[in-house]
Amino acid sequence: MNLAVLGATGSIGASTLDVMAGHPERYRVFALTAHTSADALLELCRVHRPRYAVLSGVEANLALGGKFREVDVELLFGAAALEQVASDAGCDAVMAGIVGAAGLPSTLAAARAGKRVLLANKEALVMAGPLVMRVARESGAQLLPVDSEHNAVFQCLSDVKAVRRIVLTASGGPFRSLPLDRLDAVTPEQACAHPNWVMGRKISVDSATMMNKGLEVIEARWLFDVGAERIEVLIHPQSIVHSLVEYVDGSVIAQLSNPDMRVPIAHALAYPQRIASGARPLDLAAINDLSFERPDHQRFRCLPLAYAALRAGGTAPAALNAANEVAVQAFLAGRLPFTAIARVIEATLESMAVTAADTLPEILEADAVARRKAGERIQMARAA
Repeated sequence: MNLAVLGATGSIGASTLDVMAGHPERYRVFALTAHTSADALLELCRVHRPRYAVLSGVEANLALGGKFREVDVELLFGAAALEQVASDAGCDAVMAGIVGAAGLPSTLAAARAGKRVLLANKEALVMAGPLVMRVARESGAQLLPVDSEHNAVFQCLSDVKAVRRIVLTASGGPFRSLPLDRLDAVTPEQACAHPNWVMGRKISVDSATMMNKGLEVIEARWLFDVGAERIEVLIHPQSIVHSLVEYVDGSVIAQLSNPDMRVPIAHALAYPQRIASGARPLDLAAINDLSFERPDHQRFRCLPLAYAALRAGGTAPAALNAANEVAVQAFLAGRLPFTAIARVIEATLESMAVTAADTLPEILEADAVARRKAGERIQMARAA
């Protein structure tokens, strides 16, 4: 299988390449992409020797191209090159591992080309769930979830019509028990210190606010064709039970593993077969406790905002995601307090009318408007 790894220099990319390296007889790297990390991408190309490399955030550069040619790799430039490699006839499968809205066009291109899409970019379904699912059905593309929670649901799901509810678990992040009056002063470093998972900075903040789980609720709605009223979130601090599916007969089926992204990646890569992931086996006898609790919406205000956007439909989820990306970026840059992230998102959603989201241009327009409005709200907050 020839695989394009979009977002190869991130944590998902690293885990994907690690799993693939354990099975060289099954997988070959077709393309590796990064945004601007040329040196890191070149080093990966030296090891994995793909046919193509892409720097999506860099303009054409002859000198850079020459460095990649030295390792017999053709370097492409610009965001359009992501869609090119994702839809190339020589590519069998695509790891959609680009974080945020930037990953939507290439994920959609892979789906339109009928590829096996290993979906780690949840934002594609958050922003354009109906569109992506429709394109996948029409082209015969196979969407396989890589998020640990959705991959767990996928493994537990046998009959959607008989599902009473889907339960997505959340660790609660680093501030699950921090007094509420101390949240306003938390730093980006504290927010990025996830207790269980090794993740990038943006998704770590999303975990701390629980927006990550809100986005996953929206993703689950489209992946599994289950209404919002049948998708529940529970905090599970140990991150061992990754999700559960409850059926109408009272049976509850769960998927368990150590918190290691190589587990869902290996499942999606080999599906319907199983391969070794390299993850440490789960020792049930060594686990002292598996606990669950309902999330506090006063602490985690982003979660109900996500449910509200899902119920509103249309462009609301795209606006939610865009406002969140802008607010998180401002927080990481030290321009916004942690507790203001939810306030910026809520104010942005309230300022925008919900319109149809049937085409990619409509969705990208809503994304752009929400980013502008969120930026204005942040400026107002800083001036106050």
